[in-house]
Amino acid sequence: MHPQNPGVVITTYNSPLWLSKVLMGYEVQSTPDFRVIIADDGSTDDTRQVIETFRTRGRLTIDHVWHEDQGFRKCQILNKAIRETDCDYLIFTDGDCIPEPDFIATHVRLARPGHFLSGGYIKLTMPVSELIGEDHIRSGDIFSPDWLVQHGQPKNHKLWKLADSQRFRDFMNWVTPAAASWNGMNSSTWTEDLRAVNGFNEDMQYGGLDRELGERLWNYGHKSIQIRYSTVCLHLDHARGYSKPEIWARNRAIRKAVKQKRITWAQHGIEPPSAGTNEQPKGQ
Repeated sequence: MHPQNPGVVITTYNSPLWLSKVLMGYEVQSTPDFRVIIADDGSTDDTRQVIETFRTRGRLTIDHVWHEDQGFRKCQILNKAIRETDCDYLIFTDGDCIPEPDFIATHVRLARPGHFLSGGYIKLTMPVSELIGEDHIRSGDIFSPDWLVQHGQPKNHKLWKLADSQRFRDFMNWVTPAAASWNGMNSSTWTEDLRAVNGFNEDMQYGGLDRELGERLWNYGHKSIQIRYSTVCLHLDHARGYSKPEIWARNRAIRKAVKQKRITWAQHGIEPPSAGTNEQPKGQ
């Protein structure tokens, strides 16, 4: 069974220049059969104008899901996107991640019932991130290791993810020691299964919130498929103002409880908790 109506959920917050580069990457996907869902954590009109520009170009079908800026509420805006979509399969990424041309097609091709896909990414330096323009994206030059190195990206094993040989990429998926965990920059699964675990845990702040969702999906019975070499996105550099030690500690405690208690259902997720109870719904 393959997805019939896939969507890609792109999170963003006040990064209109990076978002425009990302949307260019979706305009040149090898398949046009997908919907773009922008999960916007309270950006200003600059971001809205970028979205309207791409809507006017007519190459993408875009839903803009927005809420007011009240601090870091990524899980809340993601849950709103899941709650409101009619797509049967969702790919999750960020508004600073430019996708390979076969990004959507690969996720759709590899989707399996009862599984989620764990994809890969390559972090770019700031000079390379700033250099990338529309012509580089449309030509696909940015997915050439030689081009990246020529323009200042370090030459190392991480660029193996851009190898021409699909056989090599498949082999690397098999031998990599990295866990096939839920990675917010490049992961996907079925919408009905996200709703079955109540989506993202809104008690989580920056730091591990994506992994926590994957751990609840595992508890729910999902298996994960390693595709970190099958298709990647290029992660544009940026500051990380939300990273704080006390938040990481709280998030680690939540994830520890999820593992120890085999929790599947997020108490604060897509559906709010029932009044007067903290129990999981029957069957979860």
